[in-house]
Amino acid sequence: MPDSLSEETLLLVDPDHDFLDWASKHLAAKDLRILRCDNAANALKVVEKTPVSVVIASISIQPFDGVELMGRILQQSPQTLVILTAGFPSTSQIIEATQKGAHDVLRKESLAFELRPVIESALQTQEDRRSAAQPEPELPTLDGRVKIIGVSRSLQEVFKLVGRVARSDAPVLIAGESGTGKELVAKAVHEYSPRRQKELITINCGAIPENLLESELFGHEKGSFTGAIARRAGRFEQADGGTLFLDEIGDMPLSIQVKLLRVLQDGSFSRVGANDTLTTDVRIVAATHKNLASEVASGRFREDLYYRLNVVELRIPALRERPEDIPLLAEYFLQRITKKNGMARIRISAEAISALQSHHWPGNVRELENTIARACALASSNILLPADIPLASAPAKAGTRIKDSLDQIINAAPTGEDVLDWSGREIARRALERSDGDLKEASILLGIPSSHLKEMLAPKN
Repeated sequence: MPDSLSEETLLLVDPDHDFLDWASKHLAAKDLRILRCDNAANALKVVEKTPVSVVIASISIQPFDGVELMGRILQQSPQTLVILTAGFPSTSQIIEATQKGAHDVLRKESLAFELRPVIESALQTQEDRRSAAQPEPELPTLDGRVKIIGVSRSLQEVFKLVGRVARSDAPVLIAGESGTGKELVAKAVHEYSPRRQKELITINCGAIPENLLESELFGHEKGSFTGAIARRAGRFEQADGGTLFLDEIGDMPLSIQVKLLRVLQDGSFSRVGANDTLTTDVRIVAATHKNLASEVASGRFREDLYYRLNVVELRIPALRERPEDIPLLAEYFLQRITKKNGMARIRISAEAISALQSHHWPGNVRELENTIARACALASSNILLPADIPLASAPAKAGTRIKDSLDQIINAAPTGEDVLDWSGREIARRALERSDGDLKEASILLGIPSSHLKEMLAPKN
């Protein structure tokens, strides 16, 4: 074993004295102190008096078994790693031992090959834990009211722009990839504005069908359409004096864009089914993961509306562009998740942070949060190491993937059908399945407007 793993104590617990003799010689190393016991009661006494890094205990031991011994040891010394051994451990024994905190469960028949590397790994884990154990960092945020965490220069520039633009009533367009935190920035704009005493109302323009979005925004009169059993105020009325956040504005249908433009021009609108005109005093903050300039060029977004919305643009950097913020974000999510679930404090090692910082993060901050949540749920100790972080593997080369996919599509198309039409419907259908029937999520997945996705899914005559 390497000398760097020094001043560690290993406790062997087994009723078989021949095994204790063999294991003591097999694991002997400089600066590794090996203690031994032949029963569980004496093992507990040793742990009470001596700091023990690792315990190797047989499941079949008296006066109580190794699983119970492990539980008692971890109560006294949560940092100790316990490795259990058995002749032929059953599936239920392995699952139970793992759930109760075993670092590993080994078959005795394989110990001649496995024991030494497992112990070396366990001792290295203890050293990693000590290097990771440090005071909790301060978490820089935009303000206690809105948790936007980061110290990167690019995010600090966003903070500065929020402070400047919040004082005015100018429309704001927040651009950035999905998962970067555009809604949090919208909340910050509202919280720092003179309108903060009024409501901030959010509506996702891509998640509501076109025939309902108009009513959702502008309201409707009783009987104006099937199901309109009473007059209903729309979001522009409800947000009067406050802020209306139009999320995923790039997915808004062109017919609704015309009516939104009128509100931005003079503050006037009409409910669906009404002849009278209403006015509202609303500050518009919009967000999109799309390139609206490209959408304008393709005719999917009105140019005049684009310029009305894009008075001030706030571009949120992708997480991969600000790796220095990842340690703070990971720590924040760890604190929030463990507190919410009543879990013991979990720390994250420097090596795990390095692994997080080297990941591409296509899902941005949202993906990081989900990754930390999974790591907490599966953690075997109170220190997260690289092996505990469930990161997606690197994708295959794009050219190879595209060629293979095209071959599969061409071969799978039914005889007599147009390959392009069929493949479009099939891709749309599978995207919808992958998104659990959520049209908005499926359209984001494919990078197309919801209206186009509906057309692709429509039956062909």
